Amino acid sequence: MINNPFEESFPEEKKCYKVSEITHLIKNILETEFKDIIIEGEISNFRPLSTGHYYFSLKDNEAIISVVLFKSRIPYLSFKPADGMLVRAKGNLSVYPKRGNYQLICEALTQAGTGNILAMLEERKKKLAKEGLFDSDKKKPLPLLPSKVAVITSPTGAALRDILMILKRRHSGINLVILPAPVQGADAAPVIASQIKIANIHNMCDVIIIGRGGGSLEDLLPFYDEAVVRSIAESKIPVISAVGHETDITLSDLAADVRAPTPSAAAEIVSATSDELVTRIEELVSKMKQSLNGRIENIKLLLSQFKPENLERSFRLYIQPFLLRFDDAKESIILAIQIRLTNYHHKLEILHNKISLSSPFEILKKGYAVITHAKSGKIIVSQQHVAIDEDVRIKLLKGGLKAKVKEKYEDEKF
Repeated sequence: MINNPFEESFPEEKKCYKVSEITHLIKNILETEFKDIIIEGEISNFRPLSTGHYYFSLKDNEAIISVVLFKSRIPYLSFKPADGMLVRAKGNLSVYPKRGNYQLICEALTQAGTGNILAMLEERKKKLAKEGLFDSDKKKPLPLLPSKVAVITSPTGAALRDILMILKRRHSGINLVILPAPVQGADAAPVIASQIKIANIHNMCDVIIIGRGGGSLEDLLPFYDEAVVRSIAESKIPVISAVGHETDITLSDLAADVRAPTPSAAAEIVSATSDELVTRIEELVSKMKQSLNGRIENIKLLLSQFKPENLERSFRLYIQPFLLRFDDAKESIILAIQIRLTNYHHKLEILHNKISLSSPFEILKKGYAVITHAKSGKIIVSQQHVAIDEDVRIKLLKGGLKAKVKEKYEDEKF
């Protein structure tokens, strides 16, 4: 007969605990021995619940522990916790019997620096931004009505189900190409980057959606991967990044042409209902009508300026300044001529007076006479220019005389 080794392992005298008993024993030991302790680690899987409590984990390279921070302690925080932060948590260890796991009941939380993951991701972000991979001027516009959309995600994940549901409801005519890829873990990033390149090489679609649901920072690490970011930036096909919940912004989101807060939102972006299309068309038609009516009114206004009465008025308005300038110039010329004539008239009067004063007749009026040789008619101004018995003529103011020289004498006073 073969002995059952298991029977020897369960002697009757050895106490048997119920699950709740052993759990309570462990709970008592932990809560007694580990009071008011401080634990340092990186925040992971941070989950603020609707009840107001914060649930997250603290981890290092070798282990992980669950933490709960109740809402009554949250107002005392000086910062908003986030995945990847290096923190110190002070509190008491406890066991949650319903799940049988232990956790830290956090009473105080303070930052202890930058976590290794956050520091690495921040350094990578700065590097890729410096290369221009996130520049807004490199973003490509999405097509208005894409006929084919490629989705790179897990084929079994909720993200794909959400996208399928939205596209079926809003635009069932879109052809969907599913390029399967893991969305977390070490193998995810190379596959995602490869699928983006394959979609471009074979020109498989009009738009690419890469996405997954929410998760911890560690879960989203593939979408911070440098190879994935570069594949998105190099894609000739527009890429929509729909990674995580609305508060998660990955490097893939920054490199993509459009960021959608959720996979469902990405599906809504690439699809359009018939009502939306009709509304957009009506808006475009209205804008076109307004633009055309505005141009027609401008043309009418321009044409009205070419009516005969308007042309005449415009011509008068145009030449009026020139006529005014002409009148001003004419008045200036007439005034200048009048001034010149007055000056010349004055000068002539002066010359006339001078000439009059120099006239021999003026001298004759004073009783003087002009004596000339009778034969030659030359004026005699000296007694030496005439001979005795020579005939002379004497010119008086009125008339004249003929005489013969009888005598000559030197200067004498009258």
